[in-house]
Amino acid sequence: MSNLRNNVQLIGNVGNAPEIINFESGKKVARFSLATNEFYYVEDEKTQQTYWHNLVAWGNQADIIEKYVGRGKEIAISGKLTSRSYENKDGVKQFVTEVIVNEVLLLGNKSSEAI
Repeated sequence: MSNLRNNVQLIGNVGNAPEIINFESGKKVARFSLATNEFYYVEDEKTQQTYWHNLVAWGNQADIIEKYVGRGKEIAISGKLTSRSYENKDGVKQFVTEVIVNEVLLLGNKSSEAI
């Protein structure tokens, strides 16, 4: 049951082209957003609510995202939720919530594969 703690699973569409950063140490990180949609009815009218999630992938997952994932691509991810803070260039403290990606599943065509 410990694997159920802090586990996030999302299916959605990539909102922007992933930003890939290569570090001098050889490590790689991919940062991108994912849109998920929720549908519900208000007085017999179908309504859509879109939620945006900030995703971060490291290492092999970043390699896969760099090669196969682009804007609009439908993917499923599994990961964990993290929060952090930093000071922006004006010295104002900013808070960020992100999903650290552990697994990626490419969707939307017959060549979908678990990675």
